[in-house]
Amino acid sequence: SYSVFAFPDKYNCGSFHIIQFNQIKHQIMHYVTDKPVEATLPPHCTLLLIVDPISTSCRIAQEASKRGHCIGAIWTTTTDTEERDPARYGCASLRYKFELIEGRDWTATNGKEIAVVKSVVNEAARRFNLTIAGCITGSGLPRSSQLADGLAKQMGLSTCTTPTTMIDVRNKFTQQTLLETAGLRSIKQVRGSTLDDEAIASFLDGEKYPLVIKLDEIGIQGGKIKLCHSKQEAIDHFRYLLQVIASSSNRTGAQVICQEFLRGVQVMVDNVSHNSKHKTCMVWRYDKRPANGERHVNFGMIPMESETHEAALAIPYVRQCLNAMGMKNGPSHAQCIVTVDGPVLIELNFRAHGGDGSWCHLARALTDGYSQVEASVDALLDPAAFELLPDAPLGPFNAHGLQVHLVSHSAGEVTSMPGFQVMKHLPSFVSLSTDVTVGSTVEYTTSLSTSPGVCVLMNKDESKLNKDLGLLRYLEEINALFDYKTKVESLARPTAASYSKQQKRNSRVDDMEKPSLVRIYSNDPKLTRQGMLMKRMTTIDASKEVAVVVDPYSTGCLVVNEIRSRGYQVIACWTLGFSEEMKTHTPGAAGEMKYFAEVDEQEDIADTVKAIYEAAGKLRVVACIAGGEAGVDCADEVSERMSLRTNGTHVANRRDKKIQQELIRDAGMRSVRQAAGSKWEHVVEFLQTEHYPIVLKPTDSAGSDGVKLCHNIEEAKQHFHHLFEVEAVNGGFNTEVLCQEFLRGKEYVVDQVSRDGIHKTMMFWVYDKRPANNSAFVYFGMVPVDPNSMEAKILIPYARGVLDVLAVKNGPSHAEVILTPTGPCLVEMNVRAHGGDGNWRSLARGLTGGYSQVEVTVDSYLDKKQFSITPNLPPTPFRASGQEVILVSYSRGRVIGTPGYDIIRDLQSFVYMETGIKVGSFVERTVDLLTGIGSVILMHEDESVLNADISRVREMELNNELFEFERSGAMLTNASQRHLSEIIVGDDF
Repeated sequence: SYSVFAFPDKYNCGSFHIIQFNQIKHQIMHYVTDKPVEATLPPHCTLLLIVDPISTSCRIAQEASKRGHCIGAIWTTTTDTEERDPARYGCASLRYKFELIEGRDWTATNGKEIAVVKSVVNEAARRFNLTIAGCITGSGLPRSSQLADGLAKQMGLSTCTTPTTMIDVRNKFTQQTLLETAGLRSIKQVRGSTLDDEAIASFLDGEKYPLVIKLDEIGIQGGKIKLCHSKQEAIDHFRYLLQVIASSSNRTGAQVICQEFLRGVQVMVDNVSHNSKHKTCMVWRYDKRPANGERHVNFGMIPMESETHEAALAIPYVRQCLNAMGMKNGPSHAQCIVTVDGPVLIELNFRAHGGDGSWCHLARALTDGYSQVEASVDALLDPAAFELLPDAPLGPFNAHGLQVHLVSHSAGEVTSMPGFQVMKHLPSFVSLSTDVTVGSTVEYTTSLSTSPGVCVLMNKDESKLNKDLGLLRYLEEINALFDYKTKVESLARPTAASYSKQQKRNSRVDDMEKPSLVRIYSNDPKLTRQGMLMKRMTTIDASKEVAVVVDPYSTGCLVVNEIRSRGYQVIACWTLGFSEEMKTHTPGAAGEMKYFAEVDEQEDIADTVKAIYEAAGKLRVVACIAGGEAGVDCADEVSERMSLRTNGTHVANRRDKKIQQELIRDAGMRSVRQAAGSKWEHVVEFLQTEHYPIVLKPTDSAGSDGVKLCHNIEEAKQHFHHLFEVEAVNGGFNTEVLCQEFLRGKEYVVDQVSRDGIHKTMMFWVYDKRPANNSAFVYFGMVPVDPNSMEAKILIPYARGVLDVLAVKNGPSHAEVILTPTGPCLVEMNVRAHGGDGNWRSLARGLTGGYSQVEVTVDSYLDKKQFSITPNLPPTPFRASGQEVILVSYSRGRVIGTPGYDIIRDLQSFVYMETGIKVGSFVERTVDLLTGIGSVILMHEDESVLNADISRVREMELNNELFEFERSGAMLTNASQRHLSEIIVGDDF
């Protein structure tokens, strides 16, 4: 009851290889539906053969099937099983009458491939009583094309090209040679298989860069086309292509082509030919723009009316190219550049336009209901219908539309695709082709292979189309196409210690390979003098006195120099376990550090005090100040023991973040819900019941050291254990981890200095944090806030109340507070000066008219009178306008130039810049502490000048103008959605 046929032994198929067609169907064909294509015309006894029917040729097969013709698929080894499934090209209902697979149903021997396949095909046609009406290539690959043309010739059918050019006309180098012979404009080029070739060496030496380097055989992994911007890059890619040839099973005679790079508008011309009569089905233009650090990212494909300037030039030129190459029958897809001198062919493909035919719906809507797919079937099977087609699409188009290549400005593992649902409800939506599903990994779009999909939009109303396109691009810009699996996010603010090369995420800041920081100062004395050391007069003989600074690093170094500028000597006291590397962490403004003496903290406080007295000798010790977070506890102990101005030790562990929250909660102030512990079981109940995200950090962290935002309990557990495995930034190891609720609201900074319980606010700042590069909290800067603002009136009293609760009566403090919907809530109180290497000092002095937290800190310990006349709040309005701008990179790559630095230095408001990025550094997209690239202080008397300069910096960031990167040589191949497996079509199509 089965339909069968036999293959004789002479066809190298075994003595008798019996094929049961219903078995072939189940073994080979994989469809999402069992419903076959229903013919819209009466069935014919005709058979269309397609060799390797992939991509758009599946749509051609489906169109022929709808017209009642049968389709026979011939598969060569250039395709794999997955590629043979029509469903991946949007043709799930397509059914082949039969499929003949190389290696199973036929094998070529002794150069008789065409004869063998012809005999097998004839047998199949005879079995089904079908007349073979045509044979075409489906892939356009050399072997597929040669087999299709060879079969057509031997069967007496129409061939694609003339026999004399059939063998090598698809070779890219040969194409240009044929154009030159025909007197047509062609690309300057050379070809060879070794760099020792004299022609290759001469071309690479003499031609102007960039140059295009590619393979001459389209069939070898897409041609691997690359734009090379230097001779060395060209040589490297040439060698790479030689390796590709050597490893390819399809390498017969392949060579490498070096070509000039053409500048102009890149267009594609889709034609269909019948008996050398060519008809243009559509002309398209690529929409290429800079994105994600690349200069030529494909944003889409725009149809062009035949009367437009570029199309009017390209159409007749491409037809001349078709004639020069002997094109007679079937579809073709030409790519050319319309230069100032006219059109120039890049390459001509003897197949239909690819992209899985996702453009078909749009093309049919724009024309009078046809596309290259329908025209191809007409030319092959209905010549009369072909004659009725227009010579080129008639204008104006019946609608407005384009093919949108989706561009992702983020990366991650996808958990949902909300943007796709929005797209499908756009009035202009036609179809969406994508292979992104839940669990897929999306990359930043820098080439066709990293595009997450293709969406076709079309509307009769151009304004509605543009509105929908604008919304789609907006979804891309705000990273709303996809939801990603959450990752542990750092809440750390970038500092000088982090402006370095990208490091492993599990390394501590101390372990980084710190490059020498690049520090650039303004040449304007009005700006630079604000940060200079200014000696203040004193009424005592300071030269006979000495101050102790515990762990002087970062801003602590500026405090040391301020003390020394007033005539005092300074002893540096280093706490137990303090990192040797951090001892050298010196701000650029501090210069070389000089101490009267250096001592180490001892195990016993008495021994530490003794060591200080011995180091001081005859000098009188008059103050003991914390120079950084790690020195706070020791400074309190030493100052109390030596009866100096102190905050004392009666509030134990006041720098412990957990204890801080407990104390302010007991005092009736808003505090963070939290739990802490040294073991997982101490915090697991809190982490199981608290709303996520949750903040995890060491209880005694320095600033943002180890602070992470965790989105689920698995991430929290991972970071909890991680914090016990790494060393703290100041040295030593963490002993307890604090888990806290995530506070929602803007984060403010209150910098104050106290003396005898009187608190004076030095500066009030707000952190400028925004989403960028798929990270929710990227620091863009630190902006001063008017002390007369409503926020200041709420937050400054709150911060002073926290100081009172913690019994902080003397010295500097740095509070971080979030203004939540229910009021201010402490993040943490640091009983030391604002960090960040004190880069903000010159800005603060300019805003206040001459003082900052650094000077007033020294006043609080050594100059009672000066402290007493210091204002309670900064002046309002400020004496100038300014802010700290933290630089953000939207691109990545190896730096070969820093043109943005010169532009920033020439800004009217420029004061200071600090960065670790220089030529040779590798820059990543800024998402956290370790990918920060630098900080700029801007200040000017005129606020409009400041705002213009900030805008210029942000513009350079967005346009990737801060750095010049080593060229990645993005691939220039045409779009293909062979990797896009799912096709969603609008209800109207």
